This record gives sequence, structure tokens and C-alpha cells, in this order.
Amino acid sequence: MTLQRFDPFRDIMNLRNQMDALFNEIGMGLLPRTAGQTEAAATWSPAVDIYETDKEIVLKAELPDIKQEDIRVSVDNNRLSITGERKFESEVKRENYHRIERSYGTFARTFTLPPTVDQDNIRAEYKQGVLTVSLPKREVAQGRNIAIQVN
Repeated sequence: MTLQRFDPFRDIMNLRNQMDALFNEIGMGLLPRTAGQTEAAATWSPAVDIYETDKEIVLKAELPDIKQEDIRVSVDNNRLSITGERKFESEVKRENYHRIERSYGTFARTFTLPPTVDQDNIRAEYKQGVLTVSLPKREVAQGRNIAIQVN
């Protein structure tokens, strides 16, 4: 048996680390993003709808006022990632604004893909501020019954 020195702050630090991880996971990290941090610590997170049809899973993300070249869609290790940046318009000086409610800066959303998705045929389309990612389903092998022969 190993003896461990009593540290009254250990549990508090563990709780703090867990809370930090939770807030970062839901995109509400309180600290600015630095190199090496996970994507979950991005500045803001776009709203996403996901629905399924017989032939595909469709993901729609709201990305208004973002140029197509500022959006990146990638697939790696059964994970679909949507990343990018909404830049603050420099046409109007910040001092002239009465209110700024929209979020600016980098964003990232990552989704785990089910094994039924055909990753080689994923399509993405960006129109009127909505990114639509179509994830076609693979043909699933049908089970069959095997007759048992009696000797």
C-alpha cells in the first residue's frame, strides 16, 4: 500500500480541471484560444441541424457572412470537422458601433461518423450562408439464414 500525503486542495484542483474541460467541450472556454488547444476551445460555435433519410445523413450548419474560402470541411479517423473563421468587417470602425451581438473569430465543430457512412463520397455545398454536408450511407450487407442439414 502506498502512502499519499494529504493535500486539501487536490480535490478542488481536480474539480476545476473537470469544469474547464466541460466548458471547453461545449465551446464556452473562457480563455482565448492559443496554439495547441483543442478545437473545442474555439471562440464560437455555429448552430447545426442533422437529419437522416433512407440514403444519407445530412448536416446543415448556419455560417452567415462567412466566405466559402474561410470554411474547411475535413474527414479524418471517422470524424467530420467543420472549421473556419468569421472576420470582423473593417469597413466600419468599432467605435461607430452601438451594439455588437454576433460572434467573430474562429469556430470548430467535430462529429463522429457512424460506420454506415461512405466517407469517399461525402459532398459539401455552401449556399446563402448555410453549409450542407451530405453523408451518403453504404450498402449494408444483408444477413441470411443458413439451412442446417442433418446426417
